[in-house]
Amino acid sequence: MNDRLKDLADAGVSIWLDDLSRQRLTSGSLATLIHDQHVSGVTTNPTIFAKAISDKNAYAEQVERLAAEGVSTDQAIRVITTDDVRNAADLFKPVYDDTDGVDGRVSIEVEPGLARDTAKTIAQAKELWETVGRENVFVKIPATKEGIPAIAETLAAGISVNVTLIFSLERYKAVADAFLTGLEKALDNGHDVTKLASVASFFVSRVDTEVDKRLDAIGTDEAKALKGKAAIANARLAFEAYEEIFASDRWREIETAGAKPQRPLWASTGVKDPAYKSTMYVEELVVQGVVNTMPQATIDAVAAEGEITGDTVHGTYDASRQVIADLEKLGISYDEVVQVLEDEGVSKFDASWSELQDTVTAALKAAAK
Repeated sequence: MNDRLKDLADAGVSIWLDDLSRQRLTSGSLATLIHDQHVSGVTTNPTIFAKAISDKNAYAEQVERLAAEGVSTDQAIRVITTDDVRNAADLFKPVYDDTDGVDGRVSIEVEPGLARDTAKTIAQAKELWETVGRENVFVKIPATKEGIPAIAETLAAGISVNVTLIFSLERYKAVADAFLTGLEKALDNGHDVTKLASVASFFVSRVDTEVDKRLDAIGTDEAKALKGKAAIANARLAFEAYEEIFASDRWREIETAGAKPQRPLWASTGVKDPAYKSTMYVEELVVQGVVNTMPQATIDAVAAEGEITGDTVHGTYDASRQVIADLEKLGISYDEVVQVLEDEGVSKFDASWSELQDTVTAALKAAAK
């Protein structure tokens, strides 16, 4: 029997699940994914938690207790989500130990409403880190302009960070620079950087969603030929930038202290367009030293039909640059696309947080009756 997920892991891609719930923890399904499907980490967001908490049975006892204590909606969210993340971190601790801290990581996000506020982002990152109390946790911080200094200062405080919502190559380079700055400060502050880690979450499928919409509007054969190519080209060029940054003398000096590089993480790798193969954002981004965080459906698709043929990133950089250039020739501005996606991403995060608040508020009210 083919073990395509093992082939993917053997090719150097860490397989993380983009989902978490109380039910996954208590039923043993998450443990099974670790054991049988080579899952070595978990990412979360407010939408994931809203969906999880809507399963009233899984959270009933805790929600009833919180309702009896009279806690606010935001307090309840903090307790429920940090409990799940803490328990997941404990479940992944053996993976964390076995990989010397490379994998076995669980991510929890700062409130999306703080995406444009540097100081409040730093403060909440510290609160989440202390509340969860597990060294294999990542605090997720969005890569907005205001988020960049927050990333550096959070790392400087000895807190591991998952940088999320990266769309552009320019912003990715700023994120990597913030990582290097953060580690330099962490060393100055006396932190053990061998325990400090980070991933840079580069969003993939949303790029095609936005670009393909514009290509459809153009409608020419030349435009149609570019559909489904922008996202993979963009991610591959991000990996080229990663290789350049982490071959620098600046990084080598930090590395001598035992630090690990900030790995690229491919996020939003579930296919949005049903015309595309469900595993394309996995198969076309295989390279040593990255993470691919996938929804369950994508993990299942890779296990069933993934074609893992080894490295599909090296040797593609010139062709990837040509894709971006061809889009520009058609009048599709790369800079405009990535800015639209960032703004949209922040708005979607805000909407997800509101959904989570509404879900928890309803659960607390129902429990209080």
